[in-house]
Amino acid sequence: MLKLPWLHGAKSNMTPAAGPYIIPRMPEPQQPEQPAARARPNKRRRGKHASKAHIASPAMWPTWLLVGFAWVIARLPLSWIFALGRGVGNPLFKFGKRRRQVTLTNLTACFPEKTEAERLQLARQTFQNVSIGGLELMIPWLNPGRSLAHRFDIDGLAHLKAAVAENRGVVLIGAHFAVMDVISQPLSDCGPIDVMYRFNKNPVWEWLQVSGRKRYFDGVVEREDTRQVLKRLRQGRVIWYAPDQDYGPRHSVFAPFFGVQAATIVATSRFARLNNSPVLMLRVSRNLEHRSWRLEFSPVLENFPSGDDYTDAVTINQQLEAMIRQDPSQYLWLHKRFKTQPEGAPDFYKKD
Repeated sequence: MLKLPWLHGAKSNMTPAAGPYIIPRMPEPQQPEQPAARARPNKRRRGKHASKAHIASPAMWPTWLLVGFAWVIARLPLSWIFALGRGVGNPLFKFGKRRRQVTLTNLTACFPEKTEAERLQLARQTFQNVSIGGLELMIPWLNPGRSLAHRFDIDGLAHLKAAVAENRGVVLIGAHFAVMDVISQPLSDCGPIDVMYRFNKNPVWEWLQVSGRKRYFDGVVEREDTRQVLKRLRQGRVIWYAPDQDYGPRHSVFAPFFGVQAATIVATSRFARLNNSPVLMLRVSRNLEHRSWRLEFSPVLENFPSGDDYTDAVTINQQLEAMIRQDPSQYLWLHKRFKTQPEGAPDFYKKD
């Protein structure tokens, strides 16, 4: 098992922070010769991939009802939100046969040393944690005035500050953890950070996720808008994105992830190489007992990029794996991470 020095000894059941995080907002990098970047809509996404439904059309009314329900949830006590999340996660695990099967297939491949009972319990905890994450993210999106500052603990911020000070842009690598946008406020206070996201065809959800994130981040960039990403890196900004999902064989190489060949996108090393930007990892986690969260920034990755896409993909996957192993139940195992396989390989998720 790979052990990373910056994660060595880290515990998922962290104690609550002694007090509110206090982070003086870092100044924007000064590059007067370059105009400020403006996030532009992705034309291809607005075309054939966009939803034909209008945001106010009757077809969207059920989604608006869910948004209204989420507005109420965002104002509940955290203990209620966490309990509700666990309560939602249990029936989703029981009746969500397709995603349960995907999760168990992933866990069987990635944790062969665990017993079937242990993997079953881990899968159930994953559904609970993901459900909690889906509810708690509504706080920053629909109740942004609610302060959770005293419930965050931030480690390794000096690594990020030092990287930003180089004024070459920073690639901040995250993953699809069960802790999602609830970290928006403390993360945005850590520096000039922009985030990448995936366009959603539901216009209500697209509006909600983009407007919710723009309250905290200057740039909310659709993942296919690489020009905007490079522009912002050249302005010395930090770009957060998660390269841990299966986006198909294009622009990917096969590299081991938990010992399984996984299609791994090569954008990480290419972004870093084009602007000579330092690359850091960011792990986020939740403590259910204390109802608190932790953000952990790694030191800058050494000898990265190496100049070889495969070597860099292995490095990123090893870093991600080490972060996930800290508490596997807080990772999104519901995703078909190994859907794309080398030519000739059997269907990874084929039903028996």
